[in-house]
Amino acid sequence: MRKLHLLVALLALLPGLAAAPAAAQPRPVWIDDLTWVEVRDAIASGKTTAIIFFGSSEQNGPHMAIGKHNFIARYCAEQIAERLGDALVYPVVPFAITGDATAKTAHMRFSGTVTLPPDVFSGVARAVAQSALAAGFKLVALMGDHGGGQEEMARVAQALDAQSKKNGARVLHVGDLYAKADAQFDALMAKRGITSKELHAGISDTSAIMFLGAANWIRKDQIVAASEANGVQGTPSLATAELGKLYLDMKIDNAVNQIKAFRAGSR
Repeated sequence: MRKLHLLVALLALLPGLAAAPAAAQPRPVWIDDLTWVEVRDAIASGKTTAIIFFGSSEQNGPHMAIGKHNFIARYCAEQIAERLGDALVYPVVPFAITGDATAKTAHMRFSGTVTLPPDVFSGVARAVAQSALAAGFKLVALMGDHGGGQEEMARVAQALDAQSKKNGARVLHVGDLYAKADAQFDALMAKRGITSKELHAGISDTSAIMFLGAANWIRKDQIVAASEANGVQGTPSLATAELGKLYLDMKIDNAVNQIKAFRAGSR
């Protein structure tokens, strides 16, 4: 009978127990999940770093979804913010510089790709960064998962940083996330005897999406050898989820380390 009473008491507590974890959840890192009041209060309580992450909507061969860079950007941005502990993330900007729309160069040869002219891309980067500064963030970190736009982000960050220093704020282009991670992954592949250039939609990109796990983002029956006609530059047939985790960890580690080094040098 005592066990029965204990069971009844426990069942009576279950609604409260079920609600407790939700109530105890920390505030999300994504700005678009928050109200303006919550953003204001988060900044006041120490969440003073803003992450602005550019993805890209572009062809990734016949085997991988156009949103590849955006999927990677969202995962990495969240991981970086959580590792830093004092950051909020603006919505991923899903467009980058991918070629000329009129001349149909680079990725613009393939259906579904979106491009921004360099001046438009720079304008978007500048405007979002200025918005973050206006909100009260003290460090604005610009980063991207696509090659097109890296130089533009660097120039925007340099110009805004020079202007914002006098107000006690800084702006940084986190270039290590992209360039350094690719170099590290190529070195890892070379140690494993793979010396092919994994430039686009190859091992690294395909592995990353395999790790992220959405089956509808990869068409395994459409994985083909690289050619100019299909948009693949690399060997996606060698991709694995394990390699994808290593590659994404490189991106995240490099970004966190660069931001922390920048902060240390700014003190």
